[in-house]
Amino acid sequence: MKQTGGIRIKRSRGTVIFDVCNTILMIIICFLCIYPIWYVLVNSLNDAKDAMMGGIYWWPRQFSMKNYQTVFENSSVLQAFKITIGKTLLGTTVNVLFTALVAYPLSKNHLIGRKYYMAIGTVTMFFAGGIIPTFLLFKHMYLLNNFLVYIIPAAFNFFNLLIFINFFREIPVSLEESAKIDGADDFKIFYKIIIPLSKPVLATIALFAGVGQWNDYFGGLMYMTARPDLEPIQTYLYRMVAQVQSSQAANSISASNITAADTTSTSIKLAAMIITTVPICCVYPFLQKYFVKGMMVGAVKE
Repeated sequence: MKQTGGIRIKRSRGTVIFDVCNTILMIIICFLCIYPIWYVLVNSLNDAKDAMMGGIYWWPRQFSMKNYQTVFENSSVLQAFKITIGKTLLGTTVNVLFTALVAYPLSKNHLIGRKYYMAIGTVTMFFAGGIIPTFLLFKHMYLLNNFLVYIIPAAFNFFNLLIFINFFREIPVSLEESAKIDGADDFKIFYKIIIPLSKPVLATIALFAGVGQWNDYFGGLMYMTARPDLEPIQTYLYRMVAQVQSSQAANSISASNITAADTTSTSIKLAAMIITTVPICCVYPFLQKYFVKGMMVGAVKE
């Protein structure tokens, strides 16, 4: 029996069975999503030599923080973390502000050449230049082995532009008209009125751009061939995994100059994976309320 507004409604057997099956299915999906992370966490908190024997699935058999201590003591790992944090913060800020600045005028139908600009941008969503032309372009722009290769190419995304445009169109035009009567120009309207009203979409795009920057390993792998000190932590982990997989004796590997008597390259890899995952997991709950609202922009038309 389900009580709604003081009235008891009898639920059919089919509804009950559906709800039970749906609950079981959701539990299974949650388990399949969470357990791999839990498995990595448990093994990273276990003694490295003991973990090599296997059989650790739910709890650490011999608890140890040596893996994390080794990660934070290694200068190469710390440098990779600094690069990742720097490019994520700077790249996300540049992407959000630049995309919003381009999207605002394109959201106005009276903009000259608007349809032409939108058509060109739409083409870029389906066709890309390819790896080799992109590499040659960055080479001629002197972006190879340069920190700006993480920032400039990622400063604009046309898909994010469309989300911004749909949101800006929901803002009443009367606000802009009243501001113009008071003497405000377009830039002042944008920064004083539009941006403060756009927190949901700003948070949504910031989450997209931030996760993309944080998880990117390809940029460091392709464009930092002569500057390993500018590689992000994801590229560092990629090289570590490649070394582990290419060796038959993982316990004898010295991955990226990481050597410790009580650790292995696999245990260091697991600890670094947890460390790189935690920041995004901590940020997401604070942006979730804006994320849901931002994704619904343009979904319903009045």
